Amino acid sequence: MVANAETPPGRTPAFQHLIDCRALKDDAARLACFDRAAASLDDAVAKKEVVIVDKQQVREAKRGLFGLSLPSFHLFGRGDEQDAEEVAQIEGKIVSATPDVDGWRIKLDDGSVWTQTDGKPTFKNPKPGVSVVVRRGALGSYILRVDNAPGVKVRRVI
Repeated sequence: MVANAETPPGRTPAFQHLIDCRALKDDAARLACFDRAAASLDDAVAKKEVVIVDKQQVREAKRGLFGLSLPSFHLFGRGDEQDAEEVAQIEGKIVSATPDVDGWRIKLDDGSVWTQTDGKPTFKNPKPGVSVVVRRGALGSYILRVDNAPGVKVRRVI
């Protein structure tokens, strides 16, 4: 492998070894380096030491985590402007809705569960299959709209 003083942030050593092979001038040495590095990267993926995801998989994961309070870590990138694509809202269908202390507890078709926090009686008995939109509100809050009814404040519980 080509010696590299430091692996840049966001790159694993197995991936960096593959990139470093490009610096070799001799064709045979470069090919041998690529073969070793590709085998090493494939082995790391097989051992689940490295996970390779594409942009669509990142979007789906971010959508699945929408509304959950998570620590600030850069699981989906380096945290720079290029990675700043945030999920502003999700759309889904109601699977179930049950009365709760402050209104409703609503389960969506993506598995997320939201509970109303403002106690506003803005819609009656939300039915399974009805469309909802959950969007970011002010100061870390979330607003859920059932069909075209006015939105209510919610928080994600699952």
